[in-house]
Amino acid sequence: MATGWAQDGAVQDQIDATVDDAIARARSQLKQGPGLEHCEECDAPIPLARRRAVPGVRLCVACQQAHDEDESAQSGYNRRGSKDSQLR
Repeated sequence: MATGWAQDGAVQDQIDATVDDAIARARSQLKQGPGLEHCEECDAPIPLARRRAVPGVRLCVACQQAHDEDESAQSGYNRRGSKDSQLR
């Protein structure tokens, strides 16, 4: 049901466009190409299995975990919050 000047399905079209943009942005941030043989932070060797599994890998598992923890700690967005807690 459209209201005002909006056409039927306009809200869903906007949601779909937002999701498509987020997917495109996430894909553009993925590394590509051959991975490094040694970690760029600690110079530890990166196993062949990891290089095959993660294209463009630049960090060993330990450094990647530390990087992910730092990144998630800086994120201020509460993805687990319920709608009620966000309205308060």
